[in-house]
Parts: sequence; structure tokens; C-alpha cells
Amino acid sequence: MADISPDQDLDLSFLYEIADGSTEFIVESIAMFLQQTPELFDDIDRSLAGKDWATAGQAAHKLKPNLGFFGMPISQEIIQEVEIACKEGGLNAEEITKKFNQVKTLVNANLITLQQIKTEKEAEL
Repeated sequence: MADISPDQDLDLSFLYEIADGSTEFIVESIAMFLQQTPELFDDIDRSLAGKDWATAGQAAHKLKPNLGFFGMPISQEIIQEVEIACKEGGLNAEEITKKFNQVKTLVNANLITLQQIKTEKEAEL
């Protein structure tokens, strides 16, 4: 799998479109994503380590639409692959973990960018 940089996987145009000029909406949406995403990552990490495929798949399923909302289609596609593989019983645990770690690396870099955007937007309030 080719290396993907985080800036290739972050497009906030949908967020800005539905915010319709509301800085408060943008700040609150980003804050929620910044809180929920690490929690879901922890759930998936624990579940993969324990080979609890059902729980890992459920957490990946919860994370997937959030990635789409925040314009991370590459990460969303990869987490969908993780979800499907988990639902199939984790037949290739090493590949699932590799894909999940790729998503986590991409998204964690984007979390830094989102925190910066949130801070800038909060200053506008």
C-alpha cells in the first residue's frame, strides 16, 4: 500500500458547506470528532489485540461516517476494509492490524490539523 500523506485525506468543504457560516458549528463539530476519534481508536486497538472481531468491527463502523463527514475518504475506505475483515472473523489479523494502523497514522496527523483549525475558529468567536 502506497504512503499517503494526511493532506491528501482531509477536505473540510462538506463541513464548511453545512455549517453555512456558523463558526460555532465548526468548532463544536471538530471538538466532538477530536473527543470521539481517539476513544474509537482505543476500542479498536483493544479489540484487535484481544481478537474480539465483533467489537472491532462495530467500532470501525461507528468511526467510518465520521471520517466521511470530515472529508477523509481514503481513511474512510480503509476503515471500511477493516470493518468488513472484522465482520468476516478476522481471517487475516496481520493485514487488519496493518490497515488499521495506517488509518490511525493518517487520522492522528489530521487530528493535529483539526485542533489547529478549532483553535483558530475559537478565536473568531
